[in-house]
Amino acid sequence: MARQGTVLVIDDNRSILVSLKYLLGDYFAKVLTVGSPEQIPSLLQLEQVDVALLDMNFSPGLNNGNEGLYWLREIKRLKPRVQVVLFTAYAEVPLAVEGMKNGAFDFVVKPWDNAKLVQTMLDAYNVSKGDNRRDGRLPSRVAGEAMFWGHSDVMQRMKMVVERVSATDANVLITGENGTGKDMLAREIHRLSARSCKPMVVVDMGAITESLFESELFGHVKGSFTNAYTDRVGRFEAADGGTLFLDEIANLPYYLQSKLLTAIQKRSFVRVGSNVEQPTDIRLICATNRNLDEMVRKGEFREDLLYRINTIHLHLPALRERRDDICAFAGMFVEQYSRQYGRGTVRIADKVSRMLTDYSWPGNIRELQHAMERAVILADNNGVIESIEIADNHGSQAINDNKTEYASLNDMEHDMVRRAIEKNSGNLSAAATQLGITRQTLYNKMKRYGL
Repeated sequence: MARQGTVLVIDDNRSILVSLKYLLGDYFAKVLTVGSPEQIPSLLQLEQVDVALLDMNFSPGLNNGNEGLYWLREIKRLKPRVQVVLFTAYAEVPLAVEGMKNGAFDFVVKPWDNAKLVQTMLDAYNVSKGDNRRDGRLPSRVAGEAMFWGHSDVMQRMKMVVERVSATDANVLITGENGTGKDMLAREIHRLSARSCKPMVVVDMGAITESLFESELFGHVKGSFTNAYTDRVGRFEAADGGTLFLDEIANLPYYLQSKLLTAIQKRSFVRVGSNVEQPTDIRLICATNRNLDEMVRKGEFREDLLYRINTIHLHLPALRERRDDICAFAGMFVEQYSRQYGRGTVRIADKVSRMLTDYSWPGNIRELQHAMERAVILADNNGVIESIEIADNHGSQAINDNKTEYASLNDMEHDMVRRAIEKNSGNLSAAATQLGITRQTLYNKMKRYGL
């Protein structure tokens, strides 16, 4: 894809500016970065900016997002054609939604996902160039970044089901082990739906404190409780017209489940401190790695709530149950990280492909992704991945074809250091780089193990 367009990134964190300049530089012709919003007016006069990525807070001690909203309005006043994407922390999502009502194109949450941020910026660029359908929906948003399904029969069958389900507003429950891609499947359903040009709001139910559950989901009005200094938009309201994704739904305490059930049944909610019932138009997707039927039998999950969220049940199988997909995913991740780290063409040796397929991958796709990222970084100068390491609860462990078992972590480390030195023909600097340690640390380990 040819690089085109100019992007302006405004953030007071220098490391963020550097990271985004490299990331977005692969997709846009020019990436401008500034640490102070005061430079925005002059830059808009000097440069033909297409898209601005705008942080919401700049002054020390202030985190109410008002600065971001002010500069959003200024950008739209000075250059209405410029599309603004708001850069926000998780807690500021309701403010970002308010920003969208004031003309922002979309928002990206920190810490960001590279693929989502790039896709959002590209979508915004298309809109700045007038690439809209007459019904107001964005072709690039609808096309978006499609989910990678793999080649196994079970996933191809699921793909066909998802394509039919996505066209409806039916509630969906996604189950599967950690790392199988439940969040990616939820995003794919949203991407394929008629709601794709509206927000998808993600809520980690395990991260919400019980005391703030109602405020987080339904919002509150100013003065409704201590420290409620302003009105707050809840997740149900933020997702209005779009999709609400409740991740790890099984973590919701039993006594709070009735409140969620009422909102789902009535398709309305009441803000904390208010008596006014507000309607909400959402598509609900829930996910969990637990067995909700078993939890119902134990009295830990409401049966009526399960019925409400379980109109369509999609179960993502573990990676070990679809081994045909392992090398396909590995290849995709190698290509992704080769671009990200500027490694050129990197390929997987045949013996490594066999090792990947033989391994059980208890962490599923997430574990495979992290392993391939490390493999790309440590690949030899010829761009060939000759070995794979995984990081589990016991530290770093090599996947190898002779199925070596270690009696202790020291034995494992001794073998890894020896292999690194041998692989690099005694070049200690290269061995240290492969191991991710300093040359001095490598010397110390060699002395400890008598190498």
